Amino acid sequence: MTVRRYPVAIVLVFVTSALVVVNGFAFWGDTFALWVDDAMQLSAGITGVVCGIVVARRVREHQRWWRLLVALGMIGWSLGQCVWSWYQLIDGRGLPSPSLADVGYLSFPVFALAALFVLARARARPDRERWQPAQWTAHFGVAVVLDGLVVTGSLFILTWTAALGQVVRATGPDALTWAVAIAYPLSDLVVVVVAVLLVVFDRVDRPYRANLLLAAVGIVALACSDSVFAYLVSIGAESMKPWSDAGFVLGPLFIAFALLVTPGTRRRDDAGQPVGVDWWQVALPYLPVTAVALLITVQIVAGAGPDGVEVFVGALVVFLVLARQLLSLLDNRLLLRRVYEGQQQLTHQAYHDPLTGLANRALFADRLDRAVEQGAEGGQGPLVLIFVDLDDFKEVNDRFGHAGGDVLLHAVAQRLLSCVRAGDTVARLGGDEFAILLEGEVDTPQAVADRIQSALRRPFAVHGTLVPVRASMGLVVPDPAEPAITADVLLGRADTSMYAGKRLGKDTTVVYHPSPDGPPDFPSALRRAGGGLPEGFALVFQPIVRLADEQPVAVEALARWTARDGTAVSPETFVRAAEGAGLGAELDALVLDLACREITAAGIDLTVHVNVCASRLGAATLEQSVEAALDRYGLPAERLIVEITETVPVPDLAAGAAAIRRLQDLGVRVALDDFGAGYSSLTVLHALPVDLIKLDRALTTGVRPDRDAALCRSLVGLCADLEVAVVAEGIETAEQAELVTRAGCTTAQGYRFGHPAALSSLRLSTLSAGS
Repeated sequence: MTVRRYPVAIVLVFVTSALVVVNGFAFWGDTFALWVDDAMQLSAGITGVVCGIVVARRVREHQRWWRLLVALGMIGWSLGQCVWSWYQLIDGRGLPSPSLADVGYLSFPVFALAALFVLARARARPDRERWQPAQWTAHFGVAVVLDGLVVTGSLFILTWTAALGQVVRATGPDALTWAVAIAYPLSDLVVVVVAVLLVVFDRVDRPYRANLLLAAVGIVALACSDSVFAYLVSIGAESMKPWSDAGFVLGPLFIAFALLVTPGTRRRDDAGQPVGVDWWQVALPYLPVTAVALLITVQIVAGAGPDGVEVFVGALVVFLVLARQLLSLLDNRLLLRRVYEGQQQLTHQAYHDPLTGLANRALFADRLDRAVEQGAEGGQGPLVLIFVDLDDFKEVNDRFGHAGGDVLLHAVAQRLLSCVRAGDTVARLGGDEFAILLEGEVDTPQAVADRIQSALRRPFAVHGTLVPVRASMGLVVPDPAEPAITADVLLGRADTSMYAGKRLGKDTTVVYHPSPDGPPDFPSALRRAGGGLPEGFALVFQPIVRLADEQPVAVEALARWTARDGTAVSPETFVRAAEGAGLGAELDALVLDLACREITAAGIDLTVHVNVCASRLGAATLEQSVEAALDRYGLPAERLIVEITETVPVPDLAAGAAAIRRLQDLGVRVALDDFGAGYSSLTVLHALPVDLIKLDRALTTGVRPDRDAALCRSLVGLCADLEVAVVAEGIETAEQAELVTRAGCTTAQGYRFGHPAALSSLRLSTLSAGS
C-alpha cells in the first residue's frame, strides 16, 4: 500500500465503522444483525489472509516471513469465526464457548507474536546508523528494563480493569470455561506488550514502522473485543451485542492494511542524512501510564475506587516512573558534562596544532596582541619574540616521507617546550615554522636562543635513524619607548631576521636591530670592501700556552664581525655566509693578511695560527696568499701555522698532502684543527703530513675524566711516535689542565689562559717563538 492509497484506507475504515454502528441498532431484528455481524467479521479475516499471501509473494526474506505468519494466524482466526458462526447462527447458541472456535481464535496470538519477532529482525540500515537516544546515556540497560516494566505494568492494570480482574474473580460455569475466558486477555496482553516495546526500544526500522503501528492497532482492537467476550463468558452471559464485536471487524481490517504496506525505496541523497527524534518512541512508554491515571481518576470520581491489585501494581508503576525520571536527570547531567567537555575539546582544537599540540597561529596571535597591549600600558615586564624555521626540512620529508617529517616536527615541539618556562607560549605557525613568546623577566634573549639551538642540535630519532636538525632563528625584543608597536610588526621583524639568518648561512640566530640598511649581510660587506677591510670586521687573538708554566707560546687569530646596526654576528654565521656566496677564499686571504699585519705591527715574537677551510687545501690561491702575506709584512715563515678546519672534508687527500708539503717547503707549519670532531680522523692524520694537531674540546672536557685521560694519553703517544705536536683546546678549569698534563700534552688553549681579545689587550708576560 503506497502513500496515495492511504486516503482510500481511511475511507474504508470510516465506512466499516459506520456499518458496525448501524448494525448495532438491529433495525431489522437481532437475527439479521447477527448474520451481518458474523459476515463482516469473516470478511475482515479473509481479507487479512488474502492480503498477507498476495504481498508475501512480492517481497523477500523477513518481509515475506512475517506476512506469512500473520496470514496463518488470520487463517486460524477465520476458521474459528466460521465455527463460531455455525454455532451461533445454525445451532442457535448465544455465546458458544468453550468450543472449537476458541482453538482458531487463540491460534492468532501465537502466530502474531512470532510475526512481531520476525519483523523486529528486518533492517533497512545497520545498527550504527540507528538513532537510539537511550544508548547515548550512561544507563541504557537500566532504562530499557524500567521502560519495559512501566509499559507492562500499565497495560496489565488496563487489562485487569477491563476484563482480567472480572474473569479472575468470577467463578464461571466450570473450570474449562474460566480457563478459556482468561486465555483471551492474557494472550492479548502479551502480544500488545511486545508490540509496544518494539516501538519503545526502536527494534523496528522506520520503513517498517507503519507495518508495526497498523498491526498494533489491529491487535489492540481485537484485544478490546476479546476482553468484552472474556468478561461475558466468565459471568455466564447468553449473548454478545454487535457493538461489542467492533474490534473483531476493525482489528483484522487494520492488520490487512499492515500487510499491504511495503517500504518505499530510500532516496540516495537521504541515505547519509541523520535520523531525527522519533517522538512515538519517546512518548509511547508514558501513554499507558496516562491511561492508567485517567482510569483511576474516573474510578475515584464514580465512587468505585481501584481494587487491591490495581493499587499495588499502580504504586509499583509510579515507583518505576520516578526511578526512570531519576535516571533521566542523571543522564541529562552527564549529557551536559559531555557537551561542556566537547565544547572544551572543540575550543582546544580551534586554537592548537593537531600534530604537535602546540598553540596554533590564531592563539599565538591573540597572546602576542595581549602581551603587546599590556606592555604598552606598562602592565608587565619585557617580552621576547623568537621566530624558528627548520633548515632544509624538505630533505627530511624527501628521505623519510611526510610521516617521518611529522615525527620530527612533534619531537622538535617537545624540545622547544623544554627550553622555555611553563608560562611562555610555543606555537607552530605552519609547516616547519615555530614561534616562541617569552613574557616577563627572562634570561638574556641571546642566552635563550643559544639554549634553543643547543637543544635542537642534538640528533632526533626518526624511524630508527638519528637525524641532525638545524634551525634559523629571528629574535625581536621590542623597545618600550617605540610608539605604535603592533603584533604584526613584531612578527614581520622576527620573520625578516630569521630569513636574514638563512642568507647568512643558516643554523644561526639574528637579533633584530632597527637599521636603514636592512638585516646584516656579510657577503655584501665583503664585496663592498673590494679587497680591503669590511666595515665592522676585526681580528681577536687567543693565547696558546705552555702547560708547564702557563706562558704563551702562540696566539690564534679569530675573525669577528659587527654589522652596521650593532649586531654581533657569530663567526659560524658569517663564515658560512661567505662560503655560501663563493667568497670563502677571499675571507681566508683577508684573515691571513690581517693576522700577519697585526702580529708584525705589535712586535710580539709569537707564532700566529690562522684558520683555513679544508676545501681550499691544494688551491694555488692559498699558497699564493700565504707567500704574499709573509713577504708583505716580513713575517718569518716558521712563525705562521695554517690550521686546516674541517667543516667540510678534504676533497682529495693525496692532493691535500702535496699542498701541505709545498707550504712546509715555504717554512710554514700546518695544523689539523678540532681533531676528533667533524671529518678529522686517524685516516686523515695518516694521509696528511701535518706538523701539529689540536685536540677538540670534546676529548678534554667530557663527563668521564678517566676515559678522557686514557684517550688523550693514547692520542698524545700516537702523535709523539708520528712526531706531531699536540695542543689541547677548550681548557677552562684547573682540573682539565691537570688532566691533559698527565696525559702528556705540553701546550693548551682555552678560557683558563685567556679569552679572545685584541693583541693590545692580551696580557702576555713572556714572549717566545715557536710552539
